[in-house]
Amino acid sequence: MDWLTTVDHKKIGILYLIAGGFFFLVGGLEAILIRIQLWKPQGTFVSADTYNELLTMHGTTMIFLAAMPLIFALMNAVIPLQIGARDVAFPFLNSLGFWTFLFGGLLLNVSWIVGDVPDAGWTSYAPLAGTTYSGDHGVDYYVLGLQIAGIGTLVGGINFLVTIINMRAPGMTFMRMPMFTWSVFITSALILFAFPALTVGLAALMFDRLFDANFFDPSGGGNAVLWEHIFWIFGHPEVYILILPAFGIISEVISTFSRKRLFGYSSMVFATILIGFLGFMVWAHHMFTAGLGPVANALFSIATMLIAVPTGIKIFNWLFTMWGGSIKFTAANLFAVSFIPTFVMGGVTGVMLAAAPADFQYHDSYFVVAHFHYVIVGGLVLGLFSGLHYWWPKMFGRILNETLGKWTFWTFYIGFHLTFFVQHFLGLLGMPRRIWQYLDGLGFNEMNMISTVGALLMGVGTLMFLINIVVTSVKPKGVANDPWEDGRTLEWTIASPPPEYNFAQTPLVRGYDAYWKEKQDGHSGMTPAEPIGPIHMPSPSILPFFMGLGLFIAGFGFMYSPDWGQFLGLDLTVGHFIGIVGLGITLICMLLRSVIDDHGFHIEEEEILKDLGGKA
Repeated sequence: MDWLTTVDHKKIGILYLIAGGFFFLVGGLEAILIRIQLWKPQGTFVSADTYNELLTMHGTTMIFLAAMPLIFALMNAVIPLQIGARDVAFPFLNSLGFWTFLFGGLLLNVSWIVGDVPDAGWTSYAPLAGTTYSGDHGVDYYVLGLQIAGIGTLVGGINFLVTIINMRAPGMTFMRMPMFTWSVFITSALILFAFPALTVGLAALMFDRLFDANFFDPSGGGNAVLWEHIFWIFGHPEVYILILPAFGIISEVISTFSRKRLFGYSSMVFATILIGFLGFMVWAHHMFTAGLGPVANALFSIATMLIAVPTGIKIFNWLFTMWGGSIKFTAANLFAVSFIPTFVMGGVTGVMLAAAPADFQYHDSYFVVAHFHYVIVGGLVLGLFSGLHYWWPKMFGRILNETLGKWTFWTFYIGFHLTFFVQHFLGLLGMPRRIWQYLDGLGFNEMNMISTVGALLMGVGTLMFLINIVVTSVKPKGVANDPWEDGRTLEWTIASPPPEYNFAQTPLVRGYDAYWKEKQDGHSGMTPAEPIGPIHMPSPSILPFFMGLGLFIAGFGFMYSPDWGQFLGLDLTVGHFIGIVGLGITLICMLLRSVIDDHGFHIEEEEILKDLGGKA
C-alpha cells in the first residue's frame, strides 16, 4: 500500500525504474525476435504480419515506455537532492505522472494479449495508420496508449521545470547548478513544447479512425504529409529529450571519477541550451525525400549541421575534463567514457544524413537504423547504465558489484558494436529498413548473422545487470554518504538512502560543485542555511493510482464501443458504458482531490535529531 500511495520522489523514482526496466526487457525481447528473423536469408521464424507488429512495438516501447521512464527514474531520484530540495514542487502530480504513464504503457501492451497489435511502424505514418490499411484495433491501442502515457510525461516535465526554478537551496544560482540538473531543466522545457504536438497529432489520428474525420485522408481533402510534419515536430525534439539527460549524467560521472571540475562549465551550459533551441528547427530532415523542395531541404540541412557544433563543444569538454585527471575506471565510468567515441560515431553519420542529396541515397536503408541506434543505444542507454551504477548506492544504500558491472559493460558494449556497426554497410549495400525477409546472394547474409549474434550478446549484458541487482540486493545496507569519496554535488552530503525529508537542514551553497568546495575548505559537511525545526511533508494518496486506472478503463471501453452490443437496450453500447465508467472514476478522483483539504503532516524536531544521531 505504501508504494501505491507514495508521493515521495525517491520512491516514485524506484517505481519508474521498475516499470521502465520491465518495458526495456519487453522491447529488448522484441528486438531479439526481429534479429532472429533476419539472421539468414528468407527466414521464416515469424510471419510478415508478426514482424511488422514486433517492429512497431519495439520502437514504440523502447522510446516511450523504456527510455523515458528510466530517465524519469534518475530525474526523480537525483534532482531534488542535487538542488538541496526536500521534494519536487508538486508531489501529488509526480505520483499522477507515474501512474498515467504506467497504465498507458500497459494499455499499449494489452494489444499483444488481445491479438490486435499496432503494425504501422513506430512512427505510424498516415495513410498506413488510417482505417483503410489498419482496419483492426492495433493503431487504436497505439493512439490511446500513447495519449495516456503522454499525460504522465507532460506533467512530469512541468513538475521538474517548476522544481528547478523555485526550489533550489539558498546560494544555488543557475550557474552553480550541477550539469545533470541543467540537462534535466532543458529537457523539461523541451517536453513542455514538444509533447503537445504529439498530443494534437494523436488526437487528429484518433478522430480520423473513430469518427471518419479527414485530417490525413487525401480523398476527403486531408493531407498525409501533415502527419509527418506533426509527428517529427515532436519526434526530433524527443531525440534531444532522450539524449540531454545522458549528457548530464556523463558530465557528472566523468568529473567525479577524474577528480576534476568539469572543464568549460559555462560553455557546457550554453551548448545544452543551444541544442535544445536548435532541436526544434531540424524536424524536416526526416522528410528530405517527401518532396518539400530544394529551399526547405537546404534550410533544414544547414540547421541540422549547425546542431553538431554545440555537441562537439560537449565532446571536447569531456575529453579535457579527463585530461590530466586522476581517473578511476569504475563500472559507471567505463560506461561514461565509452559513451564519448560511440556517440561521436552516431553524430558523424548524423551529419552525413543531414546532407540532403546524400540522404536521398541513405533514406529508409539500414544506414539510418545504424545511425539512430548509435545515438540512442550508444548514447542514451550507455548513459543510463552509467547513471544507474553511479547513483545506485544513493538510491538503495548498496553499491552494485563492480566485477559484474564490468562484465555487463564489456558484453553489452561489444554486443552493441557487433549489432549496429555492420548495419551501416548493409545500408550502403542497399538493404532497406522494415523488411521481414531478404533474398540470398545480395551480400547481406554474413553481416545480418553478425548483427544477430551481437543482439544476443547485448541481451546477455542486460541479464548480467539484472543478476547484479539481485546479488547486490541480498547484501546488507550500509554505505557511506559519499561511497565514491569524490562526490562533488549535494546528494553525496546526506545518508544513503536519504531520509524521507532528504535534508534535515537546507544546505547553504557557496559555489559550483558545492560539496567539493566545502571539502577543499576543510569542512566535513555542508553549512546549514537554517536551524533544525519541524519539516512539513505531503500526505500519501491513492487517488493518482485510480486516476490512471480510470483512464485505462476509459480507453479500453471507447476503443471497442463500435464492436460491442447495446447496453440495456439504450442508445449506448457496452463499450460506451465501460468508457463512461472509466472517465467517471478519473473525474471523481479529481473532485475528491479538489474538495478534501489535505494539509500534509509534520516531522518533528526530536525525530530528525534521532535520525542524525543526536547531533545538529
